[in-house]
Amino acid sequence: MRAPRFWWQTSPSLQASLLRPAGIIYTSIAAQRMRRQGEKADLPVICIGNFTVGGAGKTPTALAVATILDAAGESPAFLSRGYGGRLRGPVQVRMKHTAFDVGDEPILLSGMARTIVSRDRPAGARLSYEMGSTVVIMDDGLQNPSLIKDCAIAVVDGATGIGNGLPLPAGPLRAPMNVQWPAIDAVLIIGSGEPGRRIAEEAERRDKRVFAARLEPATDAARSLEGRKVLAFAGIGRPEKFFDTLRACGAIVEAVHSFPDHHRYKATELTDLRQEAETRGLQAVTTEKDFVRIASVKDAEPWPDLTVLRVQLRIENETGLRNLLLRRINERRLHVA
Repeated sequence: MRAPRFWWQTSPSLQASLLRPAGIIYTSIAAQRMRRQGEKADLPVICIGNFTVGGAGKTPTALAVATILDAAGESPAFLSRGYGGRLRGPVQVRMKHTAFDVGDEPILLSGMARTIVSRDRPAGARLSYEMGSTVVIMDDGLQNPSLIKDCAIAVVDGATGIGNGLPLPAGPLRAPMNVQWPAIDAVLIIGSGEPGRRIAEEAERRDKRVFAARLEPATDAARSLEGRKVLAFAGIGRPEKFFDTLRACGAIVEAVHSFPDHHRYKATELTDLRQEAETRGLQAVTTEKDFVRIASVKDAEPWPDLTVLRVQLRIENETGLRNLLLRRINERRLHVA
């Protein structure tokens, strides 16, 4: 699904206004669902989610949180519903699995720590406990009430914020903000922009912790692209962000191709992209998430010179975030004891 442009306008457009009545039922259902009482897991649960549909940087944030907790002596396990995969779980992601089995994000997460895919989140948390993990990191699931969260962090794209501030289908919100605010402990604003600043100010008024971060490309990859003419393609929440990152690396972006988030590439699409790049003398570049899905495509020809731009999250007040996470984990353990 491609997010409509009017979702990201500062104020509701005519299209959004016309869709508002259709959102009343959705809003009611989403709000009631979020208010349900969930199950308490055997382990502390850290949730990395977002207010809106589409990409905001949840997976890089989950990886950064896992790194922080690993350095603190914890043994984290990622828990994902496995969006785009066929397996319902609970199952641990292994090398044999493809993006079509478990989704693209779990494949990336599994390179960092034990990763469980489970449509039934409590069942996934139980498997994490049985396998010896000490804390669960939910990648997405802020609006899922099945598990009680000990700490919930909403990731926000600083350039887009919450768009027009309306719930689906009139806007990008997964649930009304008056229901989502009480469900979180902190917001992490990735990148700069007025929309993100407004969310940060609102969070502070509501006594929520506010953290800032930025996505940085891996140094070696960025250097290799400096001054090169590239063909860039991506099937993520906001492909434009990826294209802007390439330009910031010094790449000369000659051609771009945007696909829907979690797009399942066909072998013919990859052939067309490769031929265009070769014909025009361009270096083809894509994202890590796209590369994971490309590697799962049957009958696709090998593409050895395809460049993958890896990124990592830089958190400005990492110590503050670490302290918040560890405090909530310890509070949970003291309460259980």
